[in-house]
Amino acid sequence: MDTLDKNERLNQLFQLYGCLLTEKQRDYFVAYYVNDYSFAEIAEDYQVSRNAVFDQLKKASEHLENYEITLKLLEKKQLRMKLIENYLESHDESWILKLREMDDN
Repeated sequence: MDTLDKNERLNQLFQLYGCLLTEKQRDYFVAYYVNDYSFAEIAEDYQVSRNAVFDQLKKASEHLENYEITLKLLEKKQLRMKLIENYLESHDESWILKLREMDDN
């Protein structure tokens, strides 16, 4: 997975699970992944070391991935979107039935 794909995935996971991170992790995540700040800029803003920023971002990423492993919200969202796309392309009602089956589980 290249850096762009990784960052996109992390942003999607953050949208789903960001509220489960600590305030510091959320702040650093937004500064780095959304606002495109460097470790040095974040460290300066929060008066911590660059290594502290790196460690918090690493922990945040690990937590987001672990939440997804457990809850699979992103996976389910992507599957729902694929089923909807398939229906819109084909107008085959079986895709809607599969979508409803997902919601029943």
